[in-house]
Amino acid sequence: MHVSTFFPPESDAPADEVENPTPRRRHRGLAIALIALAVIVVGAMASAALYVGSVDRTVDSNVQVGQDLPPEVPEDEGEEPRPPKVATDAVNYVIMGSDTGSAGRSDVLMVAHLAADRQSAALISFPRDMWVSIPGHGKNKINAAYAFGGPQLTVRTLEGLLKTRMDHTVQIDFEGFVQVTKDLGGVTVDNPHYSRSGEWEFPVGEITLEGDQALAYVRERKQLPRGDLDRAERQRLVAQAILEQALSPETIANPLKFNRIVGSVAKQVTVDRGLTGSEMRKTALSVRFKPDDIASLQAPISGFATRNGQSVDLVDEAKLDELAEALRDDDLQSYLDRYPRS
Repeated sequence: MHVSTFFPPESDAPADEVENPTPRRRHRGLAIALIALAVIVVGAMASAALYVGSVDRTVDSNVQVGQDLPPEVPEDEGEEPRPPKVATDAVNYVIMGSDTGSAGRSDVLMVAHLAADRQSAALISFPRDMWVSIPGHGKNKINAAYAFGGPQLTVRTLEGLLKTRMDHTVQIDFEGFVQVTKDLGGVTVDNPHYSRSGEWEFPVGEITLEGDQALAYVRERKQLPRGDLDRAERQRLVAQAILEQALSPETIANPLKFNRIVGSVAKQVTVDRGLTGSEMRKTALSVRFKPDDIASLQAPISGFATRNGQSVDLVDEAKLDELAEALRDDDLQSYLDRYPRS
């Protein structure tokens, strides 16, 4: 699985001063955890063909239904219309996530792109501090879109940024990450660096992580030799371990265990009204990819600055245009070939 995480620096620079891209000391454990959750949801749907009825009932009884997508015809005069639907069978899901008790802003924002041939998928993360245009609210950090207008405004902001239609929304609460590792009976990683967090000790070598222990592991940075870079590595290790175990033949072949995992994830999920059970089932039966066929990348940024007293991430407009084109053309592999460390 191609997973790449980039950590920008904290900024004490004066207004409008752009800094070099070096690691920022900021918690990003949630992003990788939610990536894992999002992929498990897709993977669970993909495996539904084995016992469709049971999985359907588990999903239907736990998933919550939220808002509609933005209207096709703009409600306000002067508002930009939504981009047209791309003439392929590719599907774009907007994934929003937050820690329980957050103050209204989306901590994590991603686009999950399901290829038209269903043989690959990609998860594109948008750093919460990206400085973008939010319809009706001028320039602001991208995570402010959720605070200003919930999922609908978040979708409109992403569509304006990417000039690409978003098809569905999925909101996920972080509590699901902790529960999934419990339902899996723990996940095993090969830990490269020793650390200790509260009551938990993480020696070098193979260790098994579960629940709050797993959360502590992916959040640690101060004791690691490269700080955020090593923390990012830990996050990738845990995400991959979750995927491999949740989608392993042994798990999928165990209906009780598999349904328990699907149920624990589904309880944390709210979808748009258009993402019906039949739509999920149709998608599930069409998917042909494995965990290794899922790419994970970050929307490109060019540097960092201070805007209105806030540290922000500046969009790399040229690269974002390339990413948007690859998304519309359902050819993200070409973008990854050009920018393998995205």
